[in-house]
Amino acid sequence: MSADTQPTVPFPEEWQEQDAAPRRRRWPWLIAVLAVLALAAAAWFAGEWIARDLITKGVRQQIATRLDLAADQEIDVQIPGSVLWQLAAGSIDDVRLSSDDLRLGDVSADVVVDLHDVALWDGPTMADGAATVSLGADQLRALLATVDGFPADTVGIAAPDITVSTELSFFGAAFPLGIALTPSAVDGDLVLTPAAIRLGDADITADTLRDRFGALADPVLEGYRVCLAEYLPVGVPLQAVRVTADRLVADFAVRGSILTDAAERAKGVCA
Repeated sequence: MSADTQPTVPFPEEWQEQDAAPRRRRWPWLIAVLAVLALAAAAWFAGEWIARDLITKGVRQQIATRLDLAADQEIDVQIPGSVLWQLAAGSIDDVRLSSDDLRLGDVSADVVVDLHDVALWDGPTMADGAATVSLGADQLRALLATVDGFPADTVGIAAPDITVSTELSFFGAAFPLGIALTPSAVDGDLVLTPAAIRLGDADITADTLRDRFGALADPVLEGYRVCLAEYLPVGVPLQAVRVTADRLVADFAVRGSILTDAAERAKGVCA
């Protein structure tokens, strides 16, 4: 019997290919996983929102209490990045505080404060920061009105100087005088130095003014010194002053030790 005519013997049952089991649908599991992830993300964002809200409200309350601010004083608190991660790490990398028309004693100003590396658990401590205080013409007039003999009601701002108008009386005659004053920071004080002088309709030099009016011109030519210490803590010294557009802008350092040293938090004293 040849191989061609030999009957075919079937393979044993266990060798035969079994029908593939029906595939289970796995998409419900995927949806379940996505739902759990969505809930986790929602919980994270809810926690982030709660943490940010608690910190910003706490900071506003502390500032309002310590500075004895009005209840309606608006203070903006900005914390870049994730608050939850920074809380877990134990420090806030950066905090920006800002407020417009903030009352500082008898004057008001627009204030921006930048704080860095504020440690929460091992402190509180922080690195040195910075503050910027800017005053418009009305705010500047209020500040300069505290200086004896300063013609504050005539103050104007014309970058890079501050302008004032006054007059010199000589033998019963009044001579109108316009002065441009350049601001600077000297030993923590705001110093206003004459940069240009106009007598009537003529521009003149300091020497010419002194030659014409003698000692009468000295108070004008000496400029003005404005003490700012009484408005701010000792740990926030004046660093620089400039006029930008229609505002006087003052830059202050914020010493990190102000959080731990009560003397740094005390108001300064003007001699």
